[in-house]
Amino acid sequence: MGIIRKSNKAAGLKEIVKRCSSFGKKEDVPKGHFPVYVGEKRRRYIVPIAWLDHPEFKRLLHRAEEEFGFKHEMGITIPCEEVVFQSLTAIITS
Repeated sequence: MGIIRKSNKAAGLKEIVKRCSSFGKKEDVPKGHFPVYVGEKRRRYIVPIAWLDHPEFKRLLHRAEEEFGFKHEMGITIPCEEVVFQSLTAIITS
């Protein structure tokens, strides 16, 4: 049962990324990237899809799913302070 649950979760995440990536066609999001919204002011960041494999980014996505769910049209909202997200992006890209 855990395998089914995990694959359903992965399928759900792929669907939200696909939907978010389609927003990029109108908003000039590069192929292979998707927008996320971070912090109190919901600042928009464009992140590579490859980050979905990074453990810390996965934790943020899990928190986002718990807090906001993935059933909204705006895109993925990351529930953390912007400075924390920027620190994480610096770690991921280094």
